[in-house]
Amino acid sequence: MATIRRAGFGSVFEVENETVGIGTTGTATNTLQVLGDIKSSDATVIGLSTLTTYQGFVDKEARFGKALIDVESQAGTFGEVVIEGDVTVSSASTLTSSVNQLTLTDSFSVPTGNTDSRIHCQTAGSMRFNEDLGTLEFYTGDMWKTVNNTTASGRAALMGGSHNPASSSISDISAFNIVVGGKETVFGDMTGTQNASTGLGNQIRGVIVKGIGSTPDAIEYVTMASLGDSITFGDLNTVAYRTGGGSSSSTRGVIFGGRGAPGNPHNSIQYIELMTLGNALDFGDTIVNQRGQGCNIGSPVRGFCVANAPYGAGIEFITIASKGNSTDFGDNIYGGGYQAGCSNSVRGVIAGGYQFPGGFLADQKSYITMASTGNAIEFGNLTANGNDGLGYAYSAATQVRGVVMGGMDSSPSPSPSRSTVDAFNFNSRGEVTVIGELSEGKRDGACNSDSHGGLGGY
Repeated sequence: MATIRRAGFGSVFEVENETVGIGTTGTATNTLQVLGDIKSSDATVIGLSTLTTYQGFVDKEARFGKALIDVESQAGTFGEVVIEGDVTVSSASTLTSSVNQLTLTDSFSVPTGNTDSRIHCQTAGSMRFNEDLGTLEFYTGDMWKTVNNTTASGRAALMGGSHNPASSSISDISAFNIVVGGKETVFGDMTGTQNASTGLGNQIRGVIVKGIGSTPDAIEYVTMASLGDSITFGDLNTVAYRTGGGSSSSTRGVIFGGRGAPGNPHNSIQYIELMTLGNALDFGDTIVNQRGQGCNIGSPVRGFCVANAPYGAGIEFITIASKGNSTDFGDNIYGGGYQAGCSNSVRGVIAGGYQFPGGFLADQKSYITMASTGNAIEFGNLTANGNDGLGYAYSAATQVRGVVMGGMDSSPSPSPSRSTVDAFNFNSRGEVTVIGELSEGKRDGACNSDSHGGLGGY
């Protein structure tokens, strides 16, 4: 039987090894069996406990406090779940019940880690904070994508280049606002003069892979939000007197081919991890040798090598997250090298270029849809002098707008460097508007933006 220690005001009622029934009509079958509502405060439940809902009904509201609650033991469907206080969800936690609405009244933390720790959480729909990139990212079931955020300002970094007709290399690092337009602003210097280079990067870093100049094969970087003088990153794995263009995602930059002094092109593909430091590593090979300064076109999944050598029209692609040789995509409308190229996450645009023999290409643009394969499609003209052609230009993009900056007009002789900035919208028919000027006429340098099409997101 129950043991009554004391009865009355402030009573303590203890039950030891017996069954007690309250409001029951027969003998209790459980240690404590109560018929009707139970209200309690400051109660602690230990051991194996199950809270059930009457069959056919659902809970109107469930509140999770700081106690440990095993939601996997619940069957059926929750209505509204309210989480009060600080709650941390680890990468191993799973909410199996269906939740119609989730309300957080204080704070909520997702898993955090660097890029290398991604492998520990690969369930489609998983979300985490990437400490290397400083942004949220989610897993699609095939790959990690960063969530687009306001830190991407539409800033393009122009690094190095040269003047013409003097053709003297320069060391300038400057910025241009793709969204607003206006004037280019010079921010700093590289460790030496440089042209025929490749630009890579993500929201945080702008990287230059050097070609012709005082420090060929060197890789340097700047911080996109502040710019300033460049900082040493590493060196190429394979000599590239002229680099062959590249692509980058949020985490990886890929360099296609190049031309080793005194002029031998090669087909090596190299890559770097953008948020680390070190030398480039072997990725694979292109189908044809890449001679110099190709386009910088890519989506969050694919990187593209466009024409370039031997002044052909072929377009090749690789999968950035893996390694391996490039695959044929299709052909550009015209063949040539030294073309400008940029992309959002859907469409890649190729502009101008140079053909040998034959000189500059017409001032035309073409585009490809990067998720498919096939030949390029016509996409309007640039604002070069007449229809004489344009080559060696810088190019960068946001998700909405692409720009072609500077370059080299084919006339009047001796082919002056231009300072005009042309802009177009990716979802248009290619109409071009002049939105700004560079600080001076220049060409043949590296360029990257903090919001280009390879950075992914929703």
